[in-house]
Amino acid sequence: MKKVLVINGPNLNLLGEREPDVYGKLTLESINGEMEELAKELKLDLEFFQSNHEGEMVDRIGSAKKSFAAIVINPAAYTHTSVAIRDAVSACGIPVIEVHLSNIYGREEFRQKSLIAPVAKGQISGFGKESYLLALRAVSKII
Repeated sequence: MKKVLVINGPNLNLLGEREPDVYGKLTLESINGEMEELAKELKLDLEFFQSNHEGEMVDRIGSAKKSFAAIVINPAAYTHTSVAIRDAVSACGIPVIEVHLSNIYGREEFRQKSLIAPVAKGQISGFGKESYLLALRAVSKII
């Protein structure tokens, strides 16, 4: 089975509590559970990583090529601010799909620019938990 690393950035550990009108009422654990179910169907093996710290995310992306065929990442607020994560994605050597629960292009102006999208294989946003499931389906087709 091909392995996929799923990375979630800052504050996504607060899903279900934080701004449920924007991010929904599901917890990160429940989204991960649904991803696991789909991964079995797609014959993918998932590993989950969540961090509120940019450097930890950069380290994880940088070492991913050794063990993973692809990355699904929700960089959260770092989407709009982190050149370091952008550079790590650009250099990692495996396909990366950027995901967002909300439609970042329908939100505040500062959230409408992704530094990650130009170096990712693709981006899926605005479909809530389905963004993650769509990303898994895309990964299964490209690896």
